[in-house]
Amino acid sequence: MAQRIPKTSHSVEDLLNDCKVIPKDLEECLKQLKGFMKPFVACLPREELRGHGNTFMAGLLSDLERKSTEPIAERAGQYRRQLQYFIGESPWDSEPLLDELNHQVAREMGSSEGVLIFDSSGFPKKGTESVGVARQWCGRLGKVDNCQVGVFMGYATPAGHTLVDERLYLPKEWARDKARRAKCHMPASVRFKTEHRLCLEMLKARGPQLPHRWITGDDAFGAPAWFRKRLRRMNERYLLEIPGTIGVCAEEDPPVRERAGRPRKAAFRSAALWKEKVPDESWVRITIRAGLKGPLVVWATRMRVRTRFGQKRRGEPEWLVVTRTEAKAPEVRYWLSDAGADVSLEEMVRVANARYWVEDSLERAKGEVGLAHYEVRSWQGWHHHMTLSLIALWFLVLEQRRLNNKTPAMTLQQSAHAVGEILRDPHVNVRRLARRITQRLKRNEWARIHHWRQAHCLPPPWTIARAVYVAQ
Repeated sequence: MAQRIPKTSHSVEDLLNDCKVIPKDLEECLKQLKGFMKPFVACLPREELRGHGNTFMAGLLSDLERKSTEPIAERAGQYRRQLQYFIGESPWDSEPLLDELNHQVAREMGSSEGVLIFDSSGFPKKGTESVGVARQWCGRLGKVDNCQVGVFMGYATPAGHTLVDERLYLPKEWARDKARRAKCHMPASVRFKTEHRLCLEMLKARGPQLPHRWITGDDAFGAPAWFRKRLRRMNERYLLEIPGTIGVCAEEDPPVRERAGRPRKAAFRSAALWKEKVPDESWVRITIRAGLKGPLVVWATRMRVRTRFGQKRRGEPEWLVVTRTEAKAPEVRYWLSDAGADVSLEEMVRVANARYWVEDSLERAKGEVGLAHYEVRSWQGWHHHMTLSLIALWFLVLEQRRLNNKTPAMTLQQSAHAVGEILRDPHVNVRRLARRITQRLKRNEWARIHHWRQAHCLPPPWTIARAVYVAQ
């Protein structure tokens, strides 16, 4: 079910005390990083590659404004060409590193309540030489533009969320262009695959490693009926967003005859039109989680429906779930699910909300570990940079969890700030650094308290608020 925010007895002073950073905890950052990197660099075949791996990881976690090979090499006092070769040209395989990443994520955060989340992200690029670059939809810009598109798989459980795998979407014109393929060192085995097939590829590779109960994704993934059918064949339970324009009919609606002698077809109407005819008493108010500005609440309803499926006219029965926010101009979203009748509407709403966490992970990766800062053109270079960025993000997730033991209000962004400063100067005054971070956390906490007081209550402690994803 969706999370119910427990009532607790706490004061403003208790909330501010949760913001206090312990200097001794910050001193452990470099030691933690050294131990963290050992199993990953062990996957690299040669000693000099392992050294470059440690250098590049430290650069991704540093406080550099631009985290590409040249500024990272300059910060480390190394010749940039060696690091450029390591990322862009060296033939080391990134797959063993991703296997180790998924092994750790399953060990530290694995849960039978887990959700695997698919999302694509655009990386704006100039020119035509970078692998896979083309004029295509770029969500980051909100329009069609020159960019590369990556498809990512995220994982969310009650213990946290992170990114666990990636694929580069290769447009058809690239897949067929032998000259461009050769110039970007693209393996001969690589063929054109839709984003949906890339998702199925990741699911097949990582699904067995990561315990999960649900698959979710945005309307680009939920719209094709064949993709949902494939997930059903794989015995995966999904809740996928769809456009409101998709036609649905009630599960029990009998087919209607167009004219005598003509084949029967179901009476379909758009999901958006169906929503307008739902009576008020069928909507349920559900509190999802504790947000920064107050409880996040939606209204939701559902109905058993069928959608069009090729020449068969009607597909298998599914749940159509509709959610709308409480804002003056409510945001309405539509979802389809193959869940059984025993699954509650509240749980479905919880899973729908979980889709936010892959977007949050992508923003964290772009903002804190330079996911979008790469300056490579080759196939292997793109995957090398993405793999190391996902590993760097995972380190910050682990550091935030460690620091939360003593400082419940510690955020991933402030954890990244602490790691970056300590990497820049291992002899930094950690007491002064701890005071600065504590001040920032308290300032943010006062803002959270102010917003919640508008609802005549205090926000829950971070130990409760951060449990954003709990089945009860």
